[in-house]
Amino acid sequence: MNTRNSYIGPAPYATGADFCRIFESNMDRLYLLALLLTGDHAVAESCFVTGLQDARGGNRVFKDWADTWARRTVILNAIRAIRPATQASAHKVTDQVRAEFTADAPLLRALLDLSTFDRFIYVVCVLEGYSDHQCALLIGSTRKAVSEARVRGLERLGDPSIVQQQLRGLESERQLRPERNLEITGTQLAATA
Repeated sequence: MNTRNSYIGPAPYATGADFCRIFESNMDRLYLLALLLTGDHAVAESCFVTGLQDARGGNRVFKDWADTWARRTVILNAIRAIRPATQASAHKVTDQVRAEFTADAPLLRALLDLSTFDRFIYVVCVLEGYSDHQCALLIGSTRKAVSEARVRGLERLGDPSIVQQQLRGLESERQLRPERNLEITGTQLAATA
């Protein structure tokens, strides 16, 4: 039998409905990612919602990669909103966001105290696992600048597994949701899928 010409079936690509389910089931994690990158609830919410819209209407992606693609769209929207690679980017973390990171999460407060550029690099490279090269391409910087920022973040924050542990605690407690209800937004977008 010639398997080269045999029809196997449709490729397992993620659909708009698949992305809606990913954003709904991972809402806290994706929103927290946007919040750590932007430091502002309004901008984070915009990155989350635009990320869902981008993921639903974007490139065809295998279902197995859809979760990674969803996180990537949130990161890309945060980059567009904050522009961390420019020297002029001095986007400040809002006092409201800073206050939400209680004494139970001191490393997350320290993460928010990093410069905009260093915070982006730490979140994208260390927490999300992008290489220095991938991150440099995404934000439009040099690999050397990214590497130096990653090292500064690691020196300041220490063991990334402890930061991850604090993040999981926040996700499970659902402490950082904005006052506007993202669940309604996600449900409305899912209905249009």
